Amino acid sequence: MTMLVLGEEDVRATLDMAGCIEAMEAVLAALARGDVTMPLRTIFRVPDESVLGLGLMPAHRGGAEPVIALKEVVVAPGNSARGLDPHQGAVLLHDGTTGQLVAALNASPITEIRTAAVSAVATKLLARLGARHVAILGSGVQGRSHAVAMREVLPEAELRVWSRSPAHAEALALEAHAVVCTTVAEAVAGADVVCTCTAAAEPILSLADLAPGAHVNAVGSSGPWARELDADLVAAASLFVDRRESTVNESGDYLGAVAERGIGPEHILAELGEILVGAHPGRRRDEELTVFKSLGLAAEDLAAAVLCVARARERGVGVEVAF
Repeated sequence: MTMLVLGEEDVRATLDMAGCIEAMEAVLAALARGDVTMPLRTIFRVPDESVLGLGLMPAHRGGAEPVIALKEVVVAPGNSARGLDPHQGAVLLHDGTTGQLVAALNASPITEIRTAAVSAVATKLLARLGARHVAILGSGVQGRSHAVAMREVLPEAELRVWSRSPAHAEALALEAHAVVCTTVAEAVAGADVVCTCTAAAEPILSLADLAPGAHVNAVGSSGPWARELDADLVAAASLFVDRRESTVNESGDYLGAVAERGIGPEHILAELGEILVGAHPGRRRDEELTVFKSLGLAAEDLAAAVLCVARARERGVGVEVAF
């Protein structure tokens, strides 16, 4: 048998933002229907403070062409200063019937693009109609990817960028045709949509910063140790998530509000997939403050990888190797 190997540039050549957004909508709806299954991710801590650990994220899609996927990813926060993606690893695709390993893909661009694509889905579902002002907090891998994703779903929007690194903010603003802001408050003042894409350990965005009716995509905090949103914001918001199980176990933004404001699992109104299948209406009022807490799911990696492999084989991209 052979296995298709797709490197970083191969993945980028086959996974465009518009196509990924459609794939994320489909897989999140499938997850809500029970057609895709996955456990909570496993994180192996290593005795090296330079990395947070190795994450293992398996998922299964049934149906006529069953697939089993595993993303293995090492999170190394110091990579940002090295000019590298903090997420390094691979997505492995197995035939769901025979178990044969059919493809291995570079996980960095998959994580980068699918994460922002899910925020785009959340923005389509939860932002007010006519949203025109978008603030992006953070100028790293996810800041850049979210600028692309927000342009895809809100093509006429004004983008504002804030970063702890003014030079990086300037570079992203030039690339994304955005406005540079020197403070978080300046960036989010009157914003209809806010994307938090930072490596902050403590909250950088507060309830008082936001205009009524804003929508927040909270992306950067992906573990219990990190927070971007203060407890008042989370407690006051209509909270939507990618997966309830992930949120109550892994989200520092949610767990901080549990500890400081006494919210519980009932504060989570719905998963995005439940909105997509019509089980929840999503936003109900123009003045409603909505938050989508993103943690990233193995099901999303599976869907992105399947799309890449299908396109790669159509276009002759990648390398087939004996395995």
